[in-house]
Amino acid sequence: MLNDAVAPEIVPAAGSDKDAPLKEDIRLLGRLLGDVLREQEGDAVFNVVETIRQTSVRFRREADAGAALELDAMLKELSREQTISVVRAFSYFSHLANIAEDQHHIRRRRAHLLAGSPAQKGSVSFALRKLRLAGVPRKTVDTFFQDALIAPVLTAHPTEVQRKSILDAEHDIARLLAERDLPQTPKERHANMQLLRSRVATLWQTRMLRYSKLTVADEIENALSYYRITFLRELPGLYDDIEDDIAAEYPNGDGTIEPINAAYVQMGSWIGGDRDGNPNVNAGTMQHALARHATTILDFYLDEAHALGAELSVSTLMVGVSAELQALADQSPDASPHRSDEPYRRALIGIYARLAATARALGATNILRKEVGAAAAYPDAAAFVADLRTIVASLEPHHGAALVRPRLATLARAADIFGFHLASLDMRQTSDVHERVLADLFAKSGVAADYTALSEEDKQALLLNELAQPRLLHSPYIAYAAETDSELAILRAARDIRQRYGARAIRNYIISHTETVSDLLEVLLLQKETGLLRTDWQTGDSICELMVIPLFETIPDLQRAAGIMSQVMALPLVKLLIAKQGQLQEVMLGYSDSNKDGGFLTSNWELYKAELALVADFRKAGVKLRLFHGRGGTVGRGGGPSYEAILAQPPGTVNGQIRLTEQGEIIASKFSNAEIGRRNLELLVAATLEASLAPQEANPARNGQLAQFEAVMAQLSDLAYHAYRHLVYETPGFTEYFFSATPIAEIAELNLGSRPASRKANQRIEDLRAIPWGFSWGQCRLLLPGWFGFGSAIETWINQADGAAKDDKIATLRAMYAEWPFFATLLSNMDMVLAKTDLAIASRYAELVADQGLRERIYKRITDEHGNTLRCLELITGNTERLAGNPLLARSIQNRFAYLDPLNHLQVELIKRNRALSAESRIDERVHRGIQLSINGVAAGLRNTG
Repeated sequence: MLNDAVAPEIVPAAGSDKDAPLKEDIRLLGRLLGDVLREQEGDAVFNVVETIRQTSVRFRREADAGAALELDAMLKELSREQTISVVRAFSYFSHLANIAEDQHHIRRRRAHLLAGSPAQKGSVSFALRKLRLAGVPRKTVDTFFQDALIAPVLTAHPTEVQRKSILDAEHDIARLLAERDLPQTPKERHANMQLLRSRVATLWQTRMLRYSKLTVADEIENALSYYRITFLRELPGLYDDIEDDIAAEYPNGDGTIEPINAAYVQMGSWIGGDRDGNPNVNAGTMQHALARHATTILDFYLDEAHALGAELSVSTLMVGVSAELQALADQSPDASPHRSDEPYRRALIGIYARLAATARALGATNILRKEVGAAAAYPDAAAFVADLRTIVASLEPHHGAALVRPRLATLARAADIFGFHLASLDMRQTSDVHERVLADLFAKSGVAADYTALSEEDKQALLLNELAQPRLLHSPYIAYAAETDSELAILRAARDIRQRYGARAIRNYIISHTETVSDLLEVLLLQKETGLLRTDWQTGDSICELMVIPLFETIPDLQRAAGIMSQVMALPLVKLLIAKQGQLQEVMLGYSDSNKDGGFLTSNWELYKAELALVADFRKAGVKLRLFHGRGGTVGRGGGPSYEAILAQPPGTVNGQIRLTEQGEIIASKFSNAEIGRRNLELLVAATLEASLAPQEANPARNGQLAQFEAVMAQLSDLAYHAYRHLVYETPGFTEYFFSATPIAEIAELNLGSRPASRKANQRIEDLRAIPWGFSWGQCRLLLPGWFGFGSAIETWINQADGAAKDDKIATLRAMYAEWPFFATLLSNMDMVLAKTDLAIASRYAELVADQGLRERIYKRITDEHGNTLRCLELITGNTERLAGNPLLARSIQNRFAYLDPLNHLQVELIKRNRALSAESRIDERVHRGIQLSINGVAAGLRNTG
């Protein structure tokens, strides 16, 4: 793994020359890591690492029982210090392999573009060409971009394993690796190698783990690092590229490009506003989040304004300027005679002064460059944009058009996108909390003694009556429960934040576990109590500042979703509020809990059905639907390629409006490299554009077979649901098996996030959060939530028929795969999960279950279902090899897993030691640290485990 002698093990066994640079990069980084390991830990540790690697490879490739025994003996003999070093070595190799792969993706894409190849699938130019050839006019495309909202929403969850210090070091390594693709003199090459070696050494000497629990403030800072790396520059740059693409595919008669001023891609965040199950989030964290957001974006604006001031040295002795620009310059506090003929510089000095004043007003405490003189803060971001557009409008007619694009236009675009708030902070709380708060308010105001005991019908009547009252329930002279005071304080803070940072700073309130109409009305009433919902009692006109968004999560919730929304949208008050929202309403769908509740197949099907039902009901109500997809990293939590996922959405569910969560280590995977981040943002735009505007293709599925396909899917879902529920919730001892055969207990101890792993302090799977549930199955390499139940469903459904009817059923399944994007995407994602599943490794974790009878009984059920699933997948797709349609990912898995396996073996050994010590009420911090390091390494190696 770590030197040239063993490099052939870590490169593709087969493949074209295009993989040669990847091979070279992996060999280089592996050799540097090996050199550092020798220098820091000595030859003995290096040799142990190599021996473990070679034995692990033999175990994987030959299923050698002798290799398994050798591994066991070897790992048991490791000292605690050696164990830590070995775990770190394999973990860091996973990280370095990721860097090499990312660089190779960038290299291949650039080669494609340099060769002048046709637009790649997934690019905006490809989508535009497809639309143009299908007859979609330019006006329709322009309207799409003016009205669209595409919003990636960053969330912090308990699977985020990366420290910012590690990310920073890896970012440097990626940059240095990219430089090696450029022409370099021997001296430059040598300097690059020395810097790479020093960065790898820095990585080795940097603590990989957090010794203290991550705070919400830490999570906010981690998320902000991705803005500095990627979003602040790449998102405005993407807008520029898209304008060029539109002009290329739909040229105007005079060749000019009409700018699209709408901010159709905007960033969202849950970090600091998501209270569901997180007692650490409150009014203070929301205020802190927005202050840090504003500081981050205003630091960027200040840097760019300063740079523009240096660049725009245009003199009125050479060219003229507009009267508006001259007036802007005259308002500047800059009175230097040296710049009297440089109005652009003077204007920018004034803009800088106003930005500095704005930054201080919005919570910034450290302006690095002091402004020339005092100036008034901007009232809002629109006023800042107006000043920038004044500069643009002066440059363009005065021979300065070439000076606009490089920085000025991009800065104006960034201000449109990010405002002074950077990202919209969503608020989220569970419906149970709202009910308790209102019960407290109702009881102490004498309105209802026991609100929680009322029927749903009576709750709705009471809530609607209170919403129609001009008075408030809350009194400043009554003592309320601490929870009531906290929740009301949070809503008041939201109102203050909107007034201070702008309406886009907070505009959504999400209700977890929405089960009834009253769940939505409760949040409207809480907004009324805190001044966020206001009514003119003379005219009856109402305005609500926060859109109330239901989150439907479990299987029963998804089945009720359309009915609940139909009832809500029929209420006169809600009708009025939706009209004020532009006749648009958002609904959030939860992938994680529905999967944990009903399994992979049923979750996907119920989500599909819920979307179709919502589309139909919203169409009847004349309301535009925006879906918010609560996707995670794993396929079991809605993960998988975003482009394919959006295109596989049911017809009518996108329409230029989509929000989706980016969670855990997926954020690092997608956005820690600027170029890859830009590509991922483009994929979202391209998929949304295509899904919204592409004419429906005429194919057998849409011409009559779709109803048949859906009927088959309903039957399969029912069968898969029962198979999954029977294992997870109805099999005696399954909970004990899960808590023993996975590192869930150790994950709960890891300082990963500010949110606890379980909603309650117990070992009930029902109360375990869906995120650590999926994360645990990934660590032990079973990834059960991404496939279990599929094989049983297909096998049972086929065997319900006899003779030729079986062949007909198989033909139907194959037609579904070939002609129905929903089913094809579902199978493609499952194929990826199965490629990452490893029963040999999983069997080592099963050995952690002390009860042999329980272990054998449940593990056999899992392996039997795994075999069924593989056979059924192959029967439908015709592919006997995993990832036959994605050779790049297949090679990636082949390359990395020989080095991931040792981490799993080490993790099992460390868990054994830890649990043995725990049984004696003893603690070994080194063992704990080793387990946590292995969790980090496995997560990095799998890349989408959260």
